[in-house]
Amino acid sequence: MPEPSTVERRGEYGYDAPYALLAFAGIGTALAIAAGVAWWRQAGRGATILTGYAVFCLANAASFLYTTRRGKFVVWDRILDGLRLRGDEAVLHMGCGRGLVLIKVARRLTSGRATGIDLWSTTDQSSNAREATLRNASIEGVADRIEVQTGDMRTMPFAPASFDLVVSSLAIHNIPSTAGRAQAITEAWRVVKPGGRLAIADIRSTSTYVRTLRQLGAADVVRTGLGWRFWYGNPMAGTSLVTASKPPHGSDAQPARP
Repeated sequence: MPEPSTVERRGEYGYDAPYALLAFAGIGTALAIAAGVAWWRQAGRGATILTGYAVFCLANAASFLYTTRRGKFVVWDRILDGLRLRGDEAVLHMGCGRGLVLIKVARRLTSGRATGIDLWSTTDQSSNAREATLRNASIEGVADRIEVQTGDMRTMPFAPASFDLVVSSLAIHNIPSTAGRAQAITEAWRVVKPGGRLAIADIRSTSTYVRTLRQLGAADVVRTGLGWRFWYGNPMAGTSLVTASKPPHGSDAQPARP
């Protein structure tokens, strides 16, 4: 089955967790060489085992590479199409990196504006930098619709109820503690407007996001697996999407108790 169409990208968005990708590829290549030597020496069972490990590591590397360079682009197009933006929204991307989702959002805006915030870790994304994000926005023709700030997701410099939509992709799990990740979700909740929505994709800790949002009183909290196009190697490193909405003013919804 052919992949769904996606807007051709002109910017450069790097590689997610580049050291992990290199580790999969390097270990897989070394094991493949060792397996070849073992087969040449007629090592039998040992050669078979080495071959199995080599195939596993190289398949993980191929999946990881596909996701970071193609798969996540396709999936985020589907997610954003499903949100059916009007075009006049104020949107925040938490952990925007080099701007993949930020720019996809901005393409769907007319009078609205997309804001990104990040700490610019190059461990989490190759060559991550504010300047790279702004350059991509310019190349993609949306520089007039975005703003990029440096800041921590746990203490964001935005007023309460500033955004109609808050999105995040593979960023919140990089916060090193469960409490810190819950704090980032609480900040997302603080800055989203009543009646606004959240869409958070991540490979870990999504149960924490769901629990925190329910405790805060979020409505329509749903966690969904995003499929093989968003695997970072195998199903154990698959990405899930958490979506929720903030009840409008005057709703009868009450925060759930922990």
